[in-house]
Amino acid sequence: MRVLVTGGAGFIGSNVVKMLEEAGVETVILDDFSHASYKNLLGLKGEIICGDILDEKLYEKLPKVDAVIHEAAITDTTLADDAKMMMVNYRGFKNVLNFCLDKKIRLVYASSAGVYGNGTSAMREDAEIIPHNIYAYSKYQCDCLMKKVIEKSSKPIIIGLRYFNVYGPYEYHKGLSASMVYQLYLQMKEGKQPRIFKSGEQKRDFIYVKDVARITVEALDSKKSAVLNVGTGTPRSFNDIIASLNKTMGLGVKPDYFDNPYVGKYQDYTEADTTLLKEVLGTLAQFSLEAGVEDYLKGYLLE
Repeated sequence: MRVLVTGGAGFIGSNVVKMLEEAGVETVILDDFSHASYKNLLGLKGEIICGDILDEKLYEKLPKVDAVIHEAAITDTTLADDAKMMMVNYRGFKNVLNFCLDKKIRLVYASSAGVYGNGTSAMREDAEIIPHNIYAYSKYQCDCLMKKVIEKSSKPIIIGLRYFNVYGPYEYHKGLSASMVYQLYLQMKEGKQPRIFKSGEQKRDFIYVKDVARITVEALDSKKSAVLNVGTGTPRSFNDIIASLNKTMGLGVKPDYFDNPYVGKYQDYTEADTTLLKEVLGTLAQFSLEAGVEDYLKGYLLE
């Protein structure tokens, strides 16, 4: 089996490629390296193609593959260029989708829990969609297009994965867009108080990237098309992150709380309803926040 991974040099994409190759799957990595790092590809064996998913002529030159995992996207939720966000995330997705439809091969693609906006309870895939920013809106439009396609035909199988708050190895190149786990770790490593919005009790469904990559690869074997939440189903606070970091790093640092400047555009609460994930793929996340933070720090960050 040969799988094309778009955005394969990025954070989640490189983790997916590693997991595929560990399972003996041949990979083709497509990336334009605008939001990626070559360091994420060190040790990987897959063919690397430097190209842009917006280049329609590119798809005529791609090698034969059996499936596509689409991770390429702009993930910076603070980007103010709406046209660029829609062009890359929506039109780029449309190009990849058309490629899969033309070749009659299955597609697994990255959507986002951002489509739900702010919530107060577990978010179901059929919940009301209220995206707070253009990034979330672009992902919502991808889901809408996917649903129109599968309404017309059951083949090929298409799986959309609404990732919740992902953290873990190989996100280092993302800068300010990297996870709060990594951002807070860096602050604490430098001897600073970790800065979080008052009062640190905002809750998110933090999921370790190893769970995300595993579930993404398992989606290649899905028997039907669907849009699925990918989270732990257990929301945790930012205070919980700091407590986990303190424990793993052997520290006792207290947070520095400050006012949230993004009121109205910020998700205070996310929680994945994982019922459909279990039903369709027969799988769930395995890492708790504490276990994920410990594996991340001891395996990749702490010397």
